[in-house]
Amino acid sequence: MDNFVFSVPTTIFFGTGQARAFAEAVKSYGEKALIVFGGGSIKKNGIYEEITTALHAAGVKTVDHGGIEPNPRVESVRAGIDLVKKEGVDVIVPVGGGSTIDAAKLIAAGALTAADPWKIVIGEAKVTGALPICTVLTLAATGSEMDQGSVITNPETKEKLGWGSPKVLPKASMLNPAYTVSVNAYHTAAGTADIMSHTMENYFTVDDSAFVQDSMAEGVLRTCRHAGPAALKDGEDLEARANLMWASSWAINGLLRKGKPQAWSVHPMEHELSAFYDITHGVGLAILTPRWLRHVLSAKTAPKIARFGRRVFDIRSEDDVDAANEAIEALYDFFVSMGIPMSLKEVGIGEEHLAEMAKACADHAGGVVRGFVDLHEDDILAIYKACL
Repeated sequence: MDNFVFSVPTTIFFGTGQARAFAEAVKSYGEKALIVFGGGSIKKNGIYEEITTALHAAGVKTVDHGGIEPNPRVESVRAGIDLVKKEGVDVIVPVGGGSTIDAAKLIAAGALTAADPWKIVIGEAKVTGALPICTVLTLAATGSEMDQGSVITNPETKEKLGWGSPKVLPKASMLNPAYTVSVNAYHTAAGTADIMSHTMENYFTVDDSAFVQDSMAEGVLRTCRHAGPAALKDGEDLEARANLMWASSWAINGLLRKGKPQAWSVHPMEHELSAFYDITHGVGLAILTPRWLRHVLSAKTAPKIARFGRRVFDIRSEDDVDAANEAIEALYDFFVSMGIPMSLKEVGIGEEHLAEMAKACADHAGGVVRGFVDLHEDDILAIYKACL
């Protein structure tokens, strides 16, 4: 196991009845909050009223910034930064899923620099500081409530890129499973796939002995295997919702990747799909992952894929190659059982831009997407084509 430092000082307010305590935490960071949210569903389901009422009772004034897109766009971030500066905001409070929180992170960093926020994303401007962020999670998926990463889309350049900084790690996050009850079946399934993808990106490595981290990853994956279908069967199953919510945070807060060689493969490929076609991120990940595993299956990778199959899907085959093949099929079938479309054509993607996307994916990674197995442009294109 490699040496590492692990620190995630985000205070978590988990469960029901936490709004008042969360609001007091927000007050400790400022007296005027920017409420960042998406299309407005939080105003229909009562979440907005509960949070703002608690904040106002704690002495925190609020300013709204709605309309954040499912794949958050840099122009929405720019508008948020302008509002922060105009209103004298002290603290950012995103109420929503990962897209809302990702946008809030760039708003928080961009508010303290004169540079255009896209320059932060592409690494041309440094993050020298950020306004404090306190999140309210309404969708279990990305884990952005407990990590320092963010993904932003620029439609003008057809780029969807990740960036991160310790300065935008949320100070506090409220995780109330009841806030996810209104999430429909499609997005519950996509969120489950997203959690699993984050876990698998950390899990699938070779030549390491991080048994603790891998065993925890297997636990998160088994949780998704159980809780995802349970939440689909009964959308008001708070235990299932709670387990998905907590799995979301731990899949990507850094613990599962520590002590291991790390480079993600599927996410860079999916970012191109979302940048070109604006599809649901978790669905893109679900479509890609089984085909990626099939593409990289070899004598070297089979033992790890086989372990995944045995520990997560109870595969019984003793031969590693057989078990690995069964594991890939089991993962594919699981996504199908969750109602996730499992081909690119089903989400409106044909062959016309595959070569362009494969080249862009490789170029953004410096020519080679590092990971479980290094992927070159022709590998990426082959995986895309296998997904048609």
